[in-house]
Amino acid sequence: MSLSAFLLAAGSTPSPSPSETRTPAVPSIEEAQESATQAASWVEQNWSTWLAIGLRVLLILVIAAVLRVAVRRAITKLIDRMNRTAQAVDGTALGGLLVNVERRRQRSQAIGSVLRSVASFLIMGTAALMVLSTFEINLAPLLASAGVAGVAIGFGARNLVTDFLSGVFMILEDQYGVGDSIDAGVASGEVIEVGLRVTKLRGENGAIWYVRNGEVKRIGNLSQGWSTAHVEVTLRPEEDLVRVKALLTEAGEAMAKEEPWNEMLWGPVEVLGLDSVLQDSMVLHVAAKTMPGKALGIERELRWRLKQALDAADIPIIGGPPLPVDDEPAADPTAGVAAPSAYANPVSPESRAATPLSPPPSVTK
Repeated sequence: MSLSAFLLAAGSTPSPSPSETRTPAVPSIEEAQESATQAASWVEQNWSTWLAIGLRVLLILVIAAVLRVAVRRAITKLIDRMNRTAQAVDGTALGGLLVNVERRRQRSQAIGSVLRSVASFLIMGTAALMVLSTFEINLAPLLASAGVAGVAIGFGARNLVTDFLSGVFMILEDQYGVGDSIDAGVASGEVIEVGLRVTKLRGENGAIWYVRNGEVKRIGNLSQGWSTAHVEVTLRPEEDLVRVKALLTEAGEAMAKEEPWNEMLWGPVEVLGLDSVLQDSMVLHVAAKTMPGKALGIERELRWRLKQALDAADIPIIGGPPLPVDDEPAADPTAGVAAPSAYANPVSPESRAATPLSPPPSVTK
């Protein structure tokens, strides 16, 4: 045997077999009994706490769900009652507000949706915080983080928040609705849709305007309450005012008895008196209270009828710009060209006679 083989044989140790390294040590029966006893004692000590926490969480969730359903149903019944009340009374009982079916439907739908969403958010958010506190989780860092995130989102989306809040208050206060003719400053027209963020208007030329609710600083509603039709009649100053007033009143009464004007006129056609008296004319003011948004059409019809009544009584209506006279000579178009040079350096006849004429300039060859 060589020296290297001897040293290798002397220094080597037998390695364990793979089966010996992979086989875990089997616990004894005493160790298994001890582990089971410890687990059972731990469960026995904590099961009451777990049961109490589970029952508390279940109770919180059940109460939140029942309260949410009850609040949403109460809001729905309240909106339905408001709709029935609006249908049962006329516009004057609602503070001069004339509503239609589509406007009432959209307004109630928007108000109900907002109230239900707010109620659900508050109830479920409070329930979630109570569940977290049941598990003994510190809510202070969570609330602080939520506050910081809310402030950051508020600054980043301030226009969106402004539009949303403005839309909510516009709907709650019923500043306008579907079918109203409004002047919102940035655009004017008929309201075709009211949203929480954007209001859609149809202009006079048919264009649809999308107006953000946060951009509206003032609103002129031409469809709330009542409107007034104004008509001015210009006559000769020598006409009999008593006779003219009787004719105009009779024409207005006849108009108020015919359809559809009897529904659009909310008051009698009245001759309010003289607006002005001049040397060659006098102006009578005729007015009538009308349905909102119908004043323009009633003014046109009223002018037509008043003109017919005055023509039948041989009472002429005067006024308007004066007509051109044919005998006047036509203006010379070249007069305005020579006038500036004549008036630019005026010379009197005496100075013209005293001033000798200057000789023509000599021509140098």
